Amino acid sequence: MASIAIRGVKKNYAKTQVVHGVDLDFASGEFVVILGPSGCGKSTLLRMIAGLEEISDGTIAIDNTVVNKLEPRERGCAMVFQNYALYPHMSVAQNIGYSLKVAGVPAAERTQRIQAVARVLELEHLLDRKPMALSGGQRQRVAMGRAMIREPKVFLFDEPLSNLDAKLRVQMRSEIRKLHRRLNATSVFVTHDQVEAMTLADRLVVMNAGRVEQVGTPGEIYTRPASRFVATFVGAPAMNILEGTVELDGLSLLGGSRHLTIARAGLPVGSKVAMGVRPEAVRLVAPGTAGALNATVDLVEELGAGRVIYVDLDGAPFSVMTSEAVHPEPGSTVGLKLSPDDMHFFSPETGSRLDVFKASIPEPAL
Repeated sequence: MASIAIRGVKKNYAKTQVVHGVDLDFASGEFVVILGPSGCGKSTLLRMIAGLEEISDGTIAIDNTVVNKLEPRERGCAMVFQNYALYPHMSVAQNIGYSLKVAGVPAAERTQRIQAVARVLELEHLLDRKPMALSGGQRQRVAMGRAMIREPKVFLFDEPLSNLDAKLRVQMRSEIRKLHRRLNATSVFVTHDQVEAMTLADRLVVMNAGRVEQVGTPGEIYTRPASRFVATFVGAPAMNILEGTVELDGLSLLGGSRHLTIARAGLPVGSKVAMGVRPEAVRLVAPGTAGALNATVDLVEELGAGRVIYVDLDGAPFSVMTSEAVHPEPGSTVGLKLSPDDMHFFSPETGSRLDVFKASIPEPAL
């Protein structure tokens, strides 16, 4: 196990900066997931930790040792890539033990360590097979075994499940988490998939455009997003956002067609604000219910155990997730009941969270 300290790390390609002064601390034995859209710099940051990308500025320390000038093999990291990169002409056992062979480890010790890793990953019955005879999930376990056998201080995962089908992804998420508990190693996992991030992480790092937007537990990030970007990126369907303007007695939404009675808490009248509410926090009620907002149903998406209902709210798209046995027809009118406790507010200019509002019961706006 090893801690990782990242201080002021930047990455430039020519004159273009893609990582902008990242500061992070990963505790020894922690499972950290770096989440973000394509091009946000998450894989670049991971590769800088591994030593596969040069650091333009700042420092990275592993186990209190700055590793900026160290070669990848000297950093105590093992990396699992999106592409399994197995040798097709070698057996599973040969693939797993190849790094030990190159290092000159005696054959008897190699065999013992290969078998130990195979037991952990449940690959014992596959050791004589070639990669072509394996499923995608089995190949990914072989790739992890190849990393494990080096007994690294840090495991680095670069979107390792992207090539698997949906069922295998669920299975491999469980296996990776169980493996982490067994080994108690420090793990850093990069993904653009929020489900992977939420289910795997002890702590979650959300990145956007080369910057860290928020760091916290999955629960903290979901229930208290630090920015509009985090609020809309984490969660499926995405958080509903309605633009508004501060008034004397509350908040005017959607160009003045809807109104929320809230305490202004110091924001001047006329200030712009964005109000967010998650789809699962909205209740469907009968049209005309006191305090509800009427909306027109556009589409109902069945999910088996529940459904997502997409509606039009004065021209603004809005979604509701429910497990109730309701199936409104497209074109029909429904009522939306919003709980003040579930509302989030953000600055339209900076996107940062505003904790200056305390919402009360919305007035009817039918």
